[in-house]
Formats: sequence, structure tokens, C-alpha cells
Amino acid sequence: MSGFSTARQYMVDGQVRPSDVTDDRILEAMLTVPRELFVPADKQALAYLDLDLDVAGGGTAKRYLIKPALLARMLQAAEIKRTDRVLVVGVATGYAAAVVAAFAGEVSATESDPALAAKAGAALTQLGLHNVTVKTAAAADGDSAAAPFDVIILNGATEILPTGLYGQLKEGGRLVGVFALRAPPRATLVTHSHADFGHRELFDASAPVLPGLERLPAFVF
Repeated sequence: MSGFSTARQYMVDGQVRPSDVTDDRILEAMLTVPRELFVPADKQALAYLDLDLDVAGGGTAKRYLIKPALLARMLQAAEIKRTDRVLVVGVATGYAAAVVAAFAGEVSATESDPALAAKAGAALTQLGLHNVTVKTAAAADGDSAAAPFDVIILNGATEILPTGLYGQLKEGGRLVGVFALRAPPRATLVTHSHADFGHRELFDASAPVLPGLERLPAFVF
């Protein structure tokens, strides 16, 4: 077993399974998708650690692959089906989209940084994943041209209610992300039912805030 293959096994056995992730599809995807492919060469040794890993190039704003266990727990909460159309918002270099593509029907991914979006597209193509499309778009904008979606995954946190994304959910659709509207931040499941949106807090979680989903600064008089 190669070094990265061993690291993937340790990640799943030491981080993901102990976080009560029992969905075999998610576990298998995380054992299969080479996370190091989505990480700059000088950070590949960190690819499987339990941390939010900055994957942006020098001179650009920080952008992250969120912790593997957090991603896995959110995907499990979303209950993605093989026929589902999924949107991954703020995909950075594409890792979350690659994991989802292993067990979803069709995946759209957006990234606000054009250079990172290009890297994501190249990595996904290298893996031969033909059910994923990457677009450059602001996190709050989603992908209205491809909507509606069965599932929307936020690859990071939001400090505001992402109501623009709510409108891109199908009836019965689910949105999962870390909501940092107040302390402590919590992973939250939003469900669309009968023109209403229900919110269920799942567990305490922390993740970097996605660009464009930050809280507006308050005026000081």
C-alpha cells in the first residue's frame, strides 16, 4: 500500500468513522478519491490531516478544503441518492465534488476564484469523472442555470442566511452547511417543503467562511 493510500485509510479509520459516519458509500469514496491531487504539491504531506487545509496559491485569498470528517458528516446528513442532482458551493480545488460524484447522479460545483475553479476542473478530469461540472460563480449565486437541485452542500461556513441558494432547491430538497449566524456555529440541515424552509441544527462545527457569505459589518456611530 502506497503512502497516500495508507494515509487515506488512517483518515477514514481515525477521523471519519469515529465521527459516526456509517454510510458505506461515503466511506468508500473517501478511501478512493486521492485527496492529495487537490492539494498544492508543497502541502501534500498535510492532505489527510484533521484540519481545514488552505489550498489557495500565494498572493490569493485563503481557500480551504474543509476537515474530512466534517465533510463526511454533512454528506451523510444530506442523504444523497444515486439519482440526485447536487450542487457543491465554494468547491475550491474540487475535492468535495469528487467525493460526491462517487455516489450522486450529477454534480455541479461553483468556485468564486477562477484559478481554483480551473484547478478543480483539471483534477476532476484527471480522475475521469464525467458527471461533474465546475463553474466560476460567487457562493451566494449558486448555479441558477442548472437549478433546481436535490441537494446543495456548502463547502464551508456561512454567516448569513443563504436565501438565494434556498430558491435553487427542489421541493423536498436539502441544503447542508455550517451556519455561523451566532455562536457556536452549527452544521445545519435546511429542507424545502411546501414553499417553506425548515432548519434543523445537527451538531457544533467550525469551518472557514466562504467568500461572499460573510456577515456585513455593522455600522458604528
